[in-house]
Amino acid sequence: MTDSNDDDASSGRPVTDGGAVDGEGAGAGEDSPTFDAIMQKFSDSPSQQAVIRLLLERGFSVNDEGRVVSGGIEIPNTGIAREVGVDRRVVDATTTAILDDDQLRRIFQNISAIPSLMDLAPVLDLTVLTVAVRDAEEPGIVATVTGAIADRGISIRQTISEDPEFTDQPKLYVITDEPVPGDLITEIRDMTFVRKIELQ
Repeated sequence: MTDSNDDDASSGRPVTDGGAVDGEGAGAGEDSPTFDAIMQKFSDSPSQQAVIRLLLERGFSVNDEGRVVSGGIEIPNTGIAREVGVDRRVVDATTTAILDDDQLRRIFQNISAIPSLMDLAPVLDLTVLTVAVRDAEEPGIVATVTGAIADRGISIRQTISEDPEFTDQPKLYVITDEPVPGDLITEIRDMTFVRKIELQ
């Protein structure tokens, strides 16, 4: 999943059952397939895998009619095909396969995306702290970083943690109402799991 822990309850990433920077909630077993297990179902078709990846990354769902939707708004399959660089019929075949598979149907009929404040931060005068970690599977990363910020009385508007299933170097993003002081930046940088931090 993409870990969201904020005053606005927004994450800006698809809400799924996969792993997050925290290493918590990683899908396993028949009821919670991992990203690799989902992709394995389309191992004979790299083009369909590309469609699946896009749907997961964008938080697009598939309705009972096999249409790709976002929040109830239908997205033409031609648009999906153009974005991925495949024929429209590949998208049709992928959504059909999703509906024919009970596991995939549950996933893609329940996935959703919620808006991110990251791109709006400069406009809303918010601060974005980016934390790159050494081991995304280490538990407690989000809690430790956000706890240190909250202990300073700084309000956290939103947290976004990238899923290690989707990126080789997942990051944690923390959006705050006010600037993060230099000594707190140093404190977070010195945490054992932190590889690098950036401030926007």
